[in-house]
Amino acid sequence: MILLNPKHRARTYPDARSGEVMEKTIAFFEQKGKDKLEADYYAHGWYSDFLDFVKRERIFATMVTPAGYGAPDARWDTFRICEFAEILGFYGLPYWYTWQVSVLGLGPLWMSANEPLKQKTAAYLEDGGIFAFGLSEKEHGADIYSTSMTLTPQADGTYLASGSKYYIGNANKASIVSTFGKLAGTGEYVFFAADPTHPRYELVQNVVASQNYVAEYALHDYPVTEADILHRGQAAWDAALNTVNIGKYNLGWASIGICTHALYEAIDHAANRRLYGMAVTDFSHVKQMFVDAYSRLVAMKLFALRASDYMRSASAEDRRYLLYNPMVKMKVTTQGEEVINLLWDVIAAKGFEKNMYFTQAAVDIRALPKLEGTVHVNVALIAKFMPNYFFAPAEFAPVPTRDDATHDAFLFAQGSTRGLGKIRFHDYNPVFAASALPNVALFAEQTELFKQMLMAAPPNEKQQKDIDFLLAGGEIFALVVYAQLILENARLLDVGDDLVGQIFDFMVRDFSRLALNLYSKPTSTPEQMAFCQRMIQKPVEDTARYDRVWTEQVHSLKGAYQMSAKGSAAAG
Repeated sequence: MILLNPKHRARTYPDARSGEVMEKTIAFFEQKGKDKLEADYYAHGWYSDFLDFVKRERIFATMVTPAGYGAPDARWDTFRICEFAEILGFYGLPYWYTWQVSVLGLGPLWMSANEPLKQKTAAYLEDGGIFAFGLSEKEHGADIYSTSMTLTPQADGTYLASGSKYYIGNANKASIVSTFGKLAGTGEYVFFAADPTHPRYELVQNVVASQNYVAEYALHDYPVTEADILHRGQAAWDAALNTVNIGKYNLGWASIGICTHALYEAIDHAANRRLYGMAVTDFSHVKQMFVDAYSRLVAMKLFALRASDYMRSASAEDRRYLLYNPMVKMKVTTQGEEVINLLWDVIAAKGFEKNMYFTQAAVDIRALPKLEGTVHVNVALIAKFMPNYFFAPAEFAPVPTRDDATHDAFLFAQGSTRGLGKIRFHDYNPVFAASALPNVALFAEQTELFKQMLMAAPPNEKQQKDIDFLLAGGEIFALVVYAQLILENARLLDVGDDLVGQIFDFMVRDFSRLALNLYSKPTSTPEQMAFCQRMIQKPVEDTARYDRVWTEQVHSLKGAYQMSAKGSAAAG
């Protein structure tokens, strides 16, 4: 089964330690129990028990220490990071969040040439340390062009840093806060390591009501030496963006974990509840919502797994991952919202009850599309790849499933963040042509019409300045990329035709909805509107396929997973 079930894990690893990390992490939460997880969540209690477990079992030390800096089992292995992030999301977004912001905080450190600081970082990880990424500011958000954190040079060759950062997770307890700023006078960008225990580091406040500590902190003439500098100039800028390239990918996995747990709860509730003399799951509209939610969730996971393959296979000559990463952040997280919406329409008022995981899922799923750049920012980013994707395909060797026990070294040597418009992609047409499924063929027809529109009726000068119009087209482009990687992975993982056909049932509907959205824009031209009308299609109906997916894959999840309320005696 492709979905995570903590009581029957399906994923295997080439080394024992990776599986051990997953099993011990699951055991920590299962032993803690659902009641205590929910009590901590609503009390906004700091998760010191989880961080004690991380330290005791060397979890972060294993998972995010590059090969050569820690124990032999340590490496940055995106394949195993996927399931780890999924597990944390499955049990609660706060636990995922402290992991996620540690990943971000570590990015500038592991990308640096400052070897003494890297050795210190490895030692902190072995001691159970967490990390923070001091990038955004209250007045400027993530607009790092406008950062006001300033390092003023001193006569002795040191610096004094002054300024504040805002919305910085883990900045209350981090071993190191990787902080972005500018040098006074020159405006040169710089990344440096800050220590939250220093008397000139002020922890101003926690800006959220949550288990997490999302800090506002201020530096007041904080002393910085050359030993604290991680990056200067363009390298500092590149480290900021390349760190986000790594970290934003994890957001999709949090969504996948949250939706999976919520699906188990929802199907159990609906299948065991009777209304008007029948089970809730006997109603046709409920079946449709469950089938859609399940199909969307599987598609989310297929895409995110395939994006991992491209991340792990990336090189200076193959940077296709720079399209797929923001797709995981943008598309997978918004699909997560859609899955929760569908499930909530089924369970209705039950989704508000305090003893349901679903109640926190319904809140937390909203955060993920809004972190590491909004959906709109990421759609605008991926739109830069559209011309080469459609009109200038290149030859690449096939990328296999990358589940090998390898350190993903290139992620910390990504180099310049420039030249996105020059990145080439393999031709998507053979991927669609290889499928005999009618809804895949219909989706390919819709895609061809969109491509024809781009050639015959491209955005005019007015539309090129209309962000709303460009974002509408970018969402259609994103859907095509999404479909391509889902198909690739369905073939690699031998996903059955029934499920793939059901996935493309909703994909055709989504394409039609997005085409209608583009048609309806105030600036759309008559020629563009005509193309959009042709893109609006109804998926090919297959009642037998739908019934098999419902019976064999969706309704069969009833009773597949339930979290114990009390857990066992001791967590960890």
